[in-house]
Amino acid sequence: MARPGMERWRDRLALVTGASVGIGAAVARALVQQGLKVVGCARTVGNIEELAAECKSAGYPGTLIPYRCDLSNEEDILSMFSAICSQHGGVDICINNAGLGRPDSLLSGSTSGWKEMLNVNVLALSICTREAYQSMKERKVDDGHIININSMSGHRVVPQSVTHFYSATKYAVTALTEGLRQELREAQTHIRATPLSRPSLLAQCISPGFVETQFAFRLHDKEPEKAAATYEQIKCLQPEDVTEAVIYVLSSPPHVQIGDIQMRPTEQVT
Repeated sequence: MARPGMERWRDRLALVTGASVGIGAAVARALVQQGLKVVGCARTVGNIEELAAECKSAGYPGTLIPYRCDLSNEEDILSMFSAICSQHGGVDICINNAGLGRPDSLLSGSTSGWKEMLNVNVLALSICTREAYQSMKERKVDDGHIININSMSGHRVVPQSVTHFYSATKYAVTALTEGLRQELREAQTHIRATPLSRPSLLAQCISPGFVETQFAFRLHDKEPEKAAATYEQIKCLQPEDVTEAVIYVLSSPPHVQIGDIQMRPTEQVT
């Protein structure tokens, strides 16, 4: 059943990065339920293929299209956008969900771990944003959305050394989202010279706290007990809770711009 305000997105295309598990998979499913065409990308697409089959069997009005893409490789990203353009027209919604945390502290972390986080959390997000905007601009899409799935770690630094570099990348996402909003406003002053009636390309940032996904198990890959404890100490958010925020943003009337959304479990202290 279509949610109020989501009807205008029916049959349009959304790109969801990191769609194989967790928040990305939940968002992809929800958008297909609302009748969108969704390209879900990840380095491995087995889970996305299974989700696509589930959505089809459930009779959802939209379609999930799995796409294998290594977001740490710019050529892979550019190839994906080229394929989306040639096969589906282009991107109307870009949800930059993919994120990576490695247990590499500032004083003893590995340079390779830092680079991996920068490549996925900052550079891939920026490349996808640039390419999505160009796709919208070329097709004169004036109501597109770019949604960055950030983190509460992009707004405060907790005393846990293994998260400090990760937090730095998420602070970058906070700055990038605000910078994007400013650049879109500037760009739209020129777009008004075209036949577009009301330019309103929007950029939003959704920053969840603890969400029960595989993230902690990847961050603490050598300490699974510590990872499990992360999700057992309080009642965490579920991926579907973040999905509700995404749907809320997309279903808002065109004249309404939702700012940053920060959400955390009721029991989470910071």
